[in-house]
Amino acid sequence: MRRWVLCLSLLGALVGLAMPASAADPTPSGGDSVQAQAALAALAPQYRIGPGDTLQVFVWRNPEISATVPVRPDGKISTPLVEDMVAVGKTPSQLARDIEQVLGEFVRSPQVNVIVTQAASVFSQVRVVGQVLKPQALAYREGMTVLDAVLATGGLGNFAAGNRARIVRVENGHQTEIRVRLEQLVDKGDMSQNVALRPGDVLVVPETRF
Repeated sequence: MRRWVLCLSLLGALVGLAMPASAADPTPSGGDSVQAQAALAALAPQYRIGPGDTLQVFVWRNPEISATVPVRPDGKISTPLVEDMVAVGKTPSQLARDIEQVLGEFVRSPQVNVIVTQAASVFSQVRVVGQVLKPQALAYREGMTVLDAVLATGGLGNFAAGNRARIVRVENGHQTEIRVRLEQLVDKGDMSQNVALRPGDVLVVPETRF
């Protein structure tokens, strides 16, 4: 009897190995894709709204109370039925949930989406000034580095003192400076100088001294 059980067990194992992965796994491939997308969404950068940004507030099935509004200097927005809602410092999802709570007094089960259509706040920018080919303010993105900023502004200028560059950063009301040797980074590939940037940073590239 035990021999029969052993034989059946071995037969089942061989059949399992012979089956294609799609047949052996009861979860359809689409399910794997959905799970992967959800995992990526969970790792997505969390953008923080700041003054000067422009937001599209969409209320599903209620276009009359949907609106595109700016974030005022006081950090608040106003939409139909929602007045003086604090937006600054929140992610779009957090702001959408807060708006839903207020709209719940007027609309049954409101569903709100908030989209940043124009990121103009200094909280969402990195400014590059000095001896680069195209000094400008760049829209910040998660994972942005010094090298990204230099490339986006066209590279170092002819008279740049790259090794005396610095990042000016304001944290909790205090200004700090981080020295960056850009020539070592750009010309010699010293990735230890590829410092991660933060929203609001100013990368200063001074002129060489003759």
